[in-house]
Amino acid sequence: MKKIICGMGAVALLLFGGWHAFGARELSPVNSDNVQAREQSGQKPDILNGKKAVVVYFSYTGNTRLLAENIQQLTAADIFELQPLVPYSKDYKTVEQQGKQEVETGYKPELKAQVPNLADYDVIFVGTPIWWYTLSPVAASFLSAPELAGKTIVPFCTHGGYGAGHSLEDMRKIAAKSTVLDELVLEGSDKEYSKESITAWLEKAGFNK
Repeated sequence: MKKIICGMGAVALLLFGGWHAFGARELSPVNSDNVQAREQSGQKPDILNGKKAVVVYFSYTGNTRLLAENIQQLTAADIFELQPLVPYSKDYKTVEQQGKQEVETGYKPELKAQVPNLADYDVIFVGTPIWWYTLSPVAASFLSAPELAGKTIVPFCTHGGYGAGHSLEDMRKIAAKSTVLDELVLEGSDKEYSKESITAWLEKAGFNK
């Protein structure tokens, strides 16, 4: 059985996520009802070499959610969508400015829910959109959890055209007691991401062999 757990103009748009500039889907912030557990049948492939894993992600526009789902489909890991306790506005410009302020001040919002039984996982895939050259404050909140000490973190991100910035460096600082592997960095898309890119990243991380 596989368990799925349901966690300035154009330049500013690119730095913050870039879905207007690059045609990615504009979705409303996630519904809190999605944070739930349900059983789904299916045989787990041996991509993770017997390790128990969960895909944990935050997504505002839907790009990172799609990538997280693609990774989950390839790994058959559990999956959890992170949500802030106080939801972000549905107005992009409002969140753009709020996100900039949160990133600059190092603010980490309280999460609505934590990953159940986090201690049971060996590997945690962590996904985030790039906000102002780094990971989102919501993802930073999750990575601050003391339960991640000693865990293997496998990060992935989506961006609007300016790349991952210093997100990996920041992740390694926040989760200093975890082993943070190299990051999968893909431009935001409203279509399925390249399976080849994801598979190559998994192999580089030591999986899928």
